[in-house]
Amino acid sequence: MLPFSMQHQEFEPSEALRDAIKCFWYNSRNVGEQPTGFEVLPDGYAEIIFHFGSGCGINANGSLQPLPSPFMIGLLNQPVVFYTQNRLEIIAVRCFPWTVFDLLGLPSDKEGVRIFEHPIAQLQPILNQLIETGNINEALAQVQQYFLQAHAQIAVDSMLFKAGTAMRKANGTMPVSQVAVAAHATVRTLERKFRQSSGYTVKDVSGLIRFEQVRNQLWNHPDTNLAGLAPELGYTDQSHLSREFKRYTGTTPAAFARKVKKGKRVVSNDFVAFVQA
Repeated sequence: MLPFSMQHQEFEPSEALRDAIKCFWYNSRNVGEQPTGFEVLPDGYAEIIFHFGSGCGINANGSLQPLPSPFMIGLLNQPVVFYTQNRLEIIAVRCFPWTVFDLLGLPSDKEGVRIFEHPIAQLQPILNQLIETGNINEALAQVQQYFLQAHAQIAVDSMLFKAGTAMRKANGTMPVSQVAVAAHATVRTLERKFRQSSGYTVKDVSGLIRFEQVRNQLWNHPDTNLAGLAPELGYTDQSHLSREFKRYTGTTPAAFARKVKKGKRVVSNDFVAFVQA
């Protein structure tokens, strides 16, 4: 394992943004001189990532492709490994997937890692200066102010907000028909609007939210009894939980738990990543 140090902080959005943004977060890490990978696991959020320092990249067709700042991590169906070296600092916006594209004024899609041209990139030089001088709070304030202005230009769909709130409250276990009732909509209308806003179905996003609960439980408590956890989180049985878990991670829950115990982890409530040897 290479030398590694990490700092992670999360910040609540202002009241006006809470129907669109879960939180803002800051992360800094120093991994040493050799390129090092860190694996980010799927969850039920989309992230807008600004990065500073040595930069980061992904493996594309056998070669390391640098990523611009900012870029987006959409809903993932499998882990993604990013690479960096020396010092990397990140300011990110964790968005609900049914609002992120409207906030940015972009058409929805199902790309996991999305590179896009957007006026938001004008923040990068301002944020660079603030990060270089250690003014993290001011940098976060600049990002929040941008999104307050962007949010004021859109109308968040109350149907999607109600649906998303119900899905999150139920940890992804609520059937689509009940989500529609909570949103005061027909299933057909809800599904159409959900696809338009996020690129995914209600069932797709519910599945990720439910998986996220299992992932977080094993992350924090790797000795958790899976047979007891499965019905608690709405799975038919342990076998069902294991199949869904492997679908999103490529590994079994037991293997993941062993990796948690053994591996170097980036620890927070939602930001889950492993540093690769």
